[in-house]
Amino acid sequence: MLLASVRQQSSRVGLGFARRFLGAQEALSAASVGSLQSLSSLATAQQSVVAAKPTAGAFAPAVAMTRGFATVVDGLKYAESHEWLKMDGDTATVGITDFAQSELGDVVYVELPEVGSTVSKAETFGVVESVKAASDVYAPVSGEVLEINDALVDDPSKLNTEPFEGGWMMKIKVSDAGEADGLLDADAYKANCDE
Repeated sequence: MLLASVRQQSSRVGLGFARRFLGAQEALSAASVGSLQSLSSLATAQQSVVAAKPTAGAFAPAVAMTRGFATVVDGLKYAESHEWLKMDGDTATVGITDFAQSELGDVVYVELPEVGSTVSKAETFGVVESVKAASDVYAPVSGEVLEINDALVDDPSKLNTEPFEGGWMMKIKVSDAGEADGLLDADAYKANCDE
């Protein structure tokens, strides 16, 4: 399965790396499938797989298996608990940040508040469950829930794939706009994530 996947991706990721990786992977398979008369052939094949890893920049844009960074959008406000807030008059759209979703891993379930309910700043308003953990989500400001993103119930992975667009969680009528002033701007949130 891995070999088929690498073959399909080879035109996108650079033929040199794919060929080195496939050759090393096939050598590993051949060494492990047989009677394993010599463990040294298996060790050599494993070393070849490790040696076949791409150099910086040669493969990074084509594969996003792991991320060493998180996207932070200018113009939004951020809570230290990794929720974002977008103000539009007295209405705020709320979701979890790219950093939060990358730490959680693949999201499989989302629990949202009921429309008409009241949320309070720094209090739990929902839950996000991933393959790794379950995490409470906190309201960055207080207010009344006007709308929830029902699409997340059917496709919670939107929190992973588009945390700032289709992955928003709720819209609230803010009861105290001054609460948003206490949140972090993009630069301060980046610094918070780097700590």
